[in-house]
Amino acid sequence: AEVVTYDRATADRDALGAQIAEERGLTLIKPFDMAEVIAGQGTTGLEIAEQLAEAGVEAGAVYVPCGGGGLTSGIALALQARAPHLRVHPVEPEGFDDVARSQAAGERLRNERLAGSICDAIITPVTGDLTWPLLRDLCGPGLVVTEDEALRAMALAHDRLKIVLEPGGAVALAAALFRPGEGPVVAVASGGNVDRAMMIRALQA
Repeated sequence: AEVVTYDRATADRDALGAQIAEERGLTLIKPFDMAEVIAGQGTTGLEIAEQLAEAGVEAGAVYVPCGGGGLTSGIALALQARAPHLRVHPVEPEGFDDVARSQAAGERLRNERLAGSICDAIITPVTGDLTWPLLRDLCGPGLVVTEDEALRAMALAHDRLKIVLEPGGAVALAAALFRPGEGPVVAVASGGNVDRAMMIRALQA
């Protein structure tokens, strides 16, 4: 495989991918704004609905790490069909909370910056054309966590659950710990691409 690097602070990843696909006659598979990707990620919601039904949970919140919104909107679609009593909440890192701000404004807003967060796995310029209406119509208010809270969630996952999480993958767990609300909460822990230095930083947080 060929890895193409770019400067996320100044370059448009989607435009670069589209350019390479056109030049080489390739098919571009978008990370979140494709119906097939949303449907595939939505199987997580089916699993959540099944497990909570087995546990007898009849109401609750589902916290999901959110960047472009593919995983979050897919889960929301699945739960609307299988467990409409569960409410999905997107979770984002502080300073890159375009979804929460868009929900509050009633229109799609962009992130002013594209770099500068340890939660880089879920930093996108803006939600997708397909995902935004689903996030707007099917999800509860977005939640925002700090980097320190994400690091502390990583440490807890490592120490108590024996799970390795990257910062972006830990934001939903951070929200469950520091923004719990009322009633049962499901936190989706997704993504373990973390280097040694960041893991050490989390364990020392």
